[in-house]
Amino acid sequence: MFYYLLKYVLLGPLLRLVFRPRIEGLEHVPSSGAAIVAGNHLSFSDHFLMPAVLKRRITFLAKAEYFTGPGLKGRLTAFFFHSAGQIPVDRSGKEAGQAAIREGLGVLSKDELLGIYPEGTRSHDGRLYKGKVGVAVMALKAGVPVVPCAMIGTFEAQPPGRKIPRIHPVVIRFGEPLDFSRYAGMENEKAVLRAVTDEIMYAILSLSEQEYVDRYAADVKAAEAERKAEEKRRAPRMRQR
Repeated sequence: MFYYLLKYVLLGPLLRLVFRPRIEGLEHVPSSGAAIVAGNHLSFSDHFLMPAVLKRRITFLAKAEYFTGPGLKGRLTAFFFHSAGQIPVDRSGKEAGQAAIREGLGVLSKDELLGIYPEGTRSHDGRLYKGKVGVAVMALKAGVPVVPCAMIGTFEAQPPGRKIPRIHPVVIRFGEPLDFSRYAGMENEKAVLRAVTDEIMYAILSLSEQEYVDRYAADVKAAEAERKAEEKRRAPRMRQR
């Protein structure tokens, strides 16, 4: 109930008014039945803009940190995401990945739309990063199509660290559904999962026209954080010379 209140009364009209998103290819999203919508992830705003333009309800797998924040703010945030139909996902460890897959398959088993960001995290620099194979596992196990989606302009509207989005043109572009029925029963084959995931990421890339990086975003973020930490450690020594 709260989901539709947000979509049609509280948040959806405001987002459409402020961002005036241009929607392309909405006809590619199935009007019924289970499907996965796989998109790039550039901004916190993505969580709200895509659901606002879809005709159907969509459930996203969201990072668990949105549901576990401390204090009143944390409780309100958790309530908001739960009410908006988001499912918390612990992104640490192999077992956590399996739990996310189970949750996603549960959504698909009810003939609903599942939203997922194959990169696993927001892009910190606007580029598109290598996809994780969980999306392929779910697509093959559930036997559902994957609709690629590109969010364009949301990075400029709300880059990492910016709490209040700025007004910036936004385009939400959906591509033709990808059918992976030819791989039925092969969801345990690593090479197949990689091929399916790469095909999905290529479809997203074709829609978004981003620069592609063949590395996991989380690994790149960790490496950059370590580099900055090392530079910070070296700075006092450099000043002493």
